[in-house]
Amino acid sequence: MRFAVSSHTLRALASTEPSAEGTRLVRDVRRSKRLLLLRAVLDAAPGAEAAERWALLEEAERQDPEAVRDVLHYPATGVWAEETLRRLHAPQGPPPDLAHLGALAVAAALRAGIGFKATLRPVGGRLALPTLGLLRPDRPGPLALTERSWDSCATLPLHALPGGRTALDDLDPYRAPPAAHPAPVRPARRLTPKGHKRWDTQWSGALTLLERYDSARADEIGRLLRTVVPLGGGTRSSGATLPAAAGSVLARAQAPPALAATLVHEVQHGKLAALADVLTLHTADRTPRLWAPWRSDPRPLEGLLHGAYAHLALAGYWQRAALYGARGAWAQHARVRAQVAAVLPVLRAQPQLTVTGREFVDGMAAAERTMDELPPPGDQHATARRALERERRAWCEAHPELAAFVQV
Repeated sequence: MRFAVSSHTLRALASTEPSAEGTRLVRDVRRSKRLLLLRAVLDAAPGAEAAERWALLEEAERQDPEAVRDVLHYPATGVWAEETLRRLHAPQGPPPDLAHLGALAVAAALRAGIGFKATLRPVGGRLALPTLGLLRPDRPGPLALTERSWDSCATLPLHALPGGRTALDDLDPYRAPPAAHPAPVRPARRLTPKGHKRWDTQWSGALTLLERYDSARADEIGRLLRTVVPLGGGTRSSGATLPAAAGSVLARAQAPPALAATLVHEVQHGKLAALADVLTLHTADRTPRLWAPWRSDPRPLEGLLHGAYAHLALAGYWQRAALYGARGAWAQHARVRAQVAAVLPVLRAQPQLTVTGREFVDGMAAAERTMDELPPPGDQHATARRALERERRAWCEAHPELAAFVQV
């Protein structure tokens, strides 16, 4: 499917502000990409079993298209599909997990309420069914499944967070890339009921803050975020977004104000990833040479663009929170805005930006300038800029070979 992105929609997305056309584009791109990926898996999969599983998916779709779409577009399904396609084209590595296609088909059939018969093999004494949870059979070996299996077997349902629009996924084996992959973040193991309750409390608190301070962003998060995956211990990051798991955020359990900010930040990464799937914003390579005020390591242009975009949204969120009297929000706004303002001229000066990419960055810069209409009280902007300048000088001293890339 080809996407035509109007200048109006591009500018709306560049501002980071929620818009109906921007949300629609992101969701349409995600759906199109997922269907193409699943088609590629089916075309590459050997044998008749994959075709049989797909036929069950099609039968379920005729009964309940929305339920089947939710299964196929579930974030973890994207991780499985990408990993399976990679393994199908790399026969010397681990074998592809084509059995998971059966789990997708069974989950879709159960949710659609159609009659069916299928035999699947649980792994480690449990069978993961995307969007539903786990089946825990009482005996080892292949498991014969019918439309009554979810009600007749021992189950562990996926945990729905308060509000009903987003699930807390600590069950799906593909909620993050396989452990063999190098990754800076790891998902937590299955949570206890106490852990679920803690998440419910923090999630409810974060949604309350978002709806109070920035209702449009609260609605956007509800529309674009299907799952939250708890981060495991030892991960320093408060949140992460994986392109393969479109519609999901990995996040650590944290106080509601911090969780609200994490959600605002991470959802922007998902929006920009979808846009980059249909538009070429730059032609730069992955060489890390640019200063990002929010990180100590040099970043490639792609990373700096993503970081600036997510922090631009954060600056807007903290400004709105400050106007509602949130404690410490003006200082947060001033700090984050100073970071974005320092980076935008560097981005705009990059010769690898395409015409579209330059228009996008110009839109970001215009959104940053509008924040002048509601400045923080006192000299908080100046204080933040002075602190940032000290950080910039320290970074240049630590990376003298890259100092020329820090400012224009």
